[in-house]
Amino acid sequence: MTASDRVVVTGLGPVSSIGSGAATFAAGLAAGLSGMAPITGFDTTGFALTGGCEVMDFDPELHRLDPGGLGRASLFTVAAAGLALRDAGVLPSELTDRPGVVSVGTTDGESQDIDHLVELAVRKGPEQLPADVLARVPASWLSAWVAHEYGLRRAEAVTLPTACAAGNYAIGYAYDVLRLGEAEYALCGGADALCRKAFAGFYRLGIIADACRPFDVDRTGIVTGEGAGMLFMETLDSARRRGAKVYAEILGYGLTCDAKHPVVPDRASIVECMRQAHRNAGVEPSDIDLVSAHGTGTKANDATEAGAIHDVFGATPPPTVSMKSMIGHTMGAASALAAIGCALAIDRGFIPPTINHRTTDPELGVDCVPNHSRPARLRTVQNNAFAFGGNNAILVMSGPDGPPR
Repeated sequence: MTASDRVVVTGLGPVSSIGSGAATFAAGLAAGLSGMAPITGFDTTGFALTGGCEVMDFDPELHRLDPGGLGRASLFTVAAAGLALRDAGVLPSELTDRPGVVSVGTTDGESQDIDHLVELAVRKGPEQLPADVLARVPASWLSAWVAHEYGLRRAEAVTLPTACAAGNYAIGYAYDVLRLGEAEYALCGGADALCRKAFAGFYRLGIIADACRPFDVDRTGIVTGEGAGMLFMETLDSARRRGAKVYAEILGYGLTCDAKHPVVPDRASIVECMRQAHRNAGVEPSDIDLVSAHGTGTKANDATEAGAIHDVFGATPPPTVSMKSMIGHTMGAASALAAIGCALAIDRGFIPPTINHRTTDPELGVDCVPNHSRPARLRTVQNNAFAFGGNNAILVMSGPDGPPR
């Protein structure tokens, strides 16, 4: 591969419950911060557990768009894209007439608006639904608003609603477009807002927990969260011409869709997704220094994921951590924020911890880096993401010292 078809990450834009912006987010991950607090975004009366990972004191700082005209997930997305642009040292005006791509993954799009509309329809009738809120519900607005706010007139705007794996899907899509030379830059990632619908659904499934404890023998389920993660990506040749800081290189990705069960993960499909990602990235399992796990903290997910990891890596897999223990399950933003965490871990030389940990489940056999971050020289990192319906997406990234290309 040449510098013109190698794709690198030069800007990071996290918006999360433990902080926004690359430096703040990195410090939160390294310190093992928890974003969990009592939910304020909707009425939790009647629920025995009421905690979540909300983004607090959020100011989107928009310049072209009216914040009052956008839903919460769109505001997260646009703000995260702005953070990524600033971190990359790129002015939006420099991109106005350049071909680009904005790809955003999500689960529900404007989930809080959907909550509001459903309640209005039940209480007052469908004729009372406000037209302006109805108009902004389609998930396609997440990427379109980014293009509008930053004047990206020649950017393709794509929204990928593949749920909890959507961030990796969006990054993979942008990677392909850049490698093919169809765009000169990409803003890509994922976003979702905390909502009553998702919280109540997971609660009825019995998997809302008092704390997210992935890979722990006492794990009981997930903590819902919200936020957005957007990455600015370009070719290595472009980054070198700009003199840009390179956080990481995208080596490749794998996708599988087993479609065997609405909610139960399939071990064989996850194994194939990992192997596909390694083949496409040109790496061997022994090259992987860290697995950023999907790591939801449910009995089923963690057992299936750990089993698949052992099938691929053998008896002693690399450290396997879950950032969801800190920022909750942010749905469509989950793998995008984890990808940002991976890039920061590579750049700053540390492994984020899995917090809330008591005792590792001996049947899982993973080193989850419990409770405290660990200094490490990371060359190549794998970022796992799985979604309902068997949508699996795994991303492989490296730093400057990664496998030779």
